[in-house]
Amino acid sequence: MLVVMKQNASEDEVKTVINYIENNGFRAHVSEGEINTVIGAVGGKSMDKRNLEILDGVQEVIKISSSYKLVSRTFRSEDSVVTVKGKEVIGGKSLCLIAGPCTVESYEQMRDTAAALKQIGVPIILRGGAFKPRTSPYSFQGLGEEGLQILRRVADEFDMLVASEIMEISQLSLFLKYADILQVGARNMQNFNLVRELGTIDKPVILKRGLSATIEEWLMSAEYIMSGGNRNVILCERGIRTYETATRNTLDLSAIPVVKKLSHLPIIVDPSHATGIRNKVAPMARASVAAGADGVMIEVHHCPDKAVCDGPQSLYPDQFASLVSDLGVIAPVVGKEVVKI
Repeated sequence: MLVVMKQNASEDEVKTVINYIENNGFRAHVSEGEINTVIGAVGGKSMDKRNLEILDGVQEVIKISSSYKLVSRTFRSEDSVVTVKGKEVIGGKSLCLIAGPCTVESYEQMRDTAAALKQIGVPIILRGGAFKPRTSPYSFQGLGEEGLQILRRVADEFDMLVASEIMEISQLSLFLKYADILQVGARNMQNFNLVRELGTIDKPVILKRGLSATIEEWLMSAEYIMSGGNRNVILCERGIRTYETATRNTLDLSAIPVVKKLSHLPIIVDPSHATGIRNKVAPMARASVAAGADGVMIEVHHCPDKAVCDGPQSLYPDQFASLVSDLGVIAPVVGKEVVKI
């Protein structure tokens, strides 16, 4: 349930409510909005909401029927904005751009790609896979720690943030050392041991939608992270598996307004994995922003024809630059902007 405090509620009144919630076996999660402070009571078995309603400073107590509570719009009415190193990077009015190759192949490859991205003149979060979950055990599995080291070195050289995909809990210490944003791939969306552990860290997590996951299942996975205390969660729509074979996956753009209504979390879109073909990436990225996405994650490679992984869906740097220009025109229509460096 949620406890909505009065506008003029004091710190002592808020603490009293928190103590009551925790003394009854629940975990208290505080969300301080522009108008009211909201306290979520999660876990536990049962609690008579009337005992909360009579406490000083309480405006109302709301029972939440949905399984996800901290992720819900009821818990926090304002849109959440994710910060990295003290800077607001995902959510709010700025359109987030995440770009880079599917896989870290070498220092030279990452540096050439990052240099091209830097010339575009907008803030870009550098992405690249160091550990790769591949369908075939014979496919390239990534460079591992060396890949993360390369990402960090290149990102520092060009003053960029690093986003990369974590596959299992045993890799967490490496990612905390080298990455700024941790990504959970579609195959791991319901790896509950992993997402529960990511709730204990203080770095943002990009949570991709599972291959066949419903929106509720997706939000429930986000709830695992938030219930552990990590509030910096970014949802990523990357296409779902349907009977259609013309594209790699079916990009569900309707998920954007649905999620925006149900949840306060920012949502970005990965049209590269959704479509799997280079000439479909830009149109779907433009459509994503028009639908209200808070950002896009695009695969960009300085020489995609020679890419070790997913070259056919990777844009050339000049194609990405053209796309960024298009997004700069579309973004203001939905209240966003592409910030210049």
